[in-house]
Amino acid sequence: MTEAGKHRSEAEGPEAGADQHPPFAHPGTNPLAAGPVEFVGSFPDPQVPVEPRLPEIAFIGRSNVGKSSLLNMLTGRPGLARVSGSPGKTTLLNFYRLPGLYLVDLPGYGFARASKGARAGYRKLVNDYLRTRSSLAGVVWLLDIRHQPSKDDLDMQKLLSESGRPVLAVLTKADKLTRSALPVRVRELSEALSLQEDQVEVTSSHSKIGFTELANSIVAAAAGEMT
Repeated sequence: MTEAGKHRSEAEGPEAGADQHPPFAHPGTNPLAAGPVEFVGSFPDPQVPVEPRLPEIAFIGRSNVGKSSLLNMLTGRPGLARVSGSPGKTTLLNFYRLPGLYLVDLPGYGFARASKGARAGYRKLVNDYLRTRSSLAGVVWLLDIRHQPSKDDLDMQKLLSESGRPVLAVLTKADKLTRSALPVRVRELSEALSLQEDQVEVTSSHSKIGFTELANSIVAAAAGEMT
């Protein structure tokens, strides 16, 4: 734990007594669920030093897109990231250390209930992190598969493009569509956001599909294999 890690906020961190052993994920299939996971801390500084220095994979999306649920499923720890009925609870950079990499939960965007000043502050934190963080190896961009890209999504697309970071778009809540509608919707969103086929993956926290594939993509990105 670094000195900076002492700034951990209970409101940002995992629930007390979060399970440290994977209750649902078969070791050897999902590499992120097979080893230890440590909540490092919540930080307001995009250049916060964390030790050891490891590749970072950041998670970004609208405030209600299901980032916490996805992180919990990926790591096999249902209590790791706090899931709230009220979107917009993540306001700092939340770092989780896994063997060989960090997962970083960024503040969500499009949270209408926050004040204008608060939204500007979240956006600056995210902008600065995405543009300047030297250890950032890739970005997992969460999008609700049911909805057309919003203005906020398009603004984030522009920011991600300008940052030059490798991006993997993850379409969440796939269980809400029929099997026949799913590939059509994936194609529509890929075209709307100018995404290549290998930049898009589909998941559902409800039906638990897509997480092994996503976990392996994240490990590859941390190793510098995502472009």
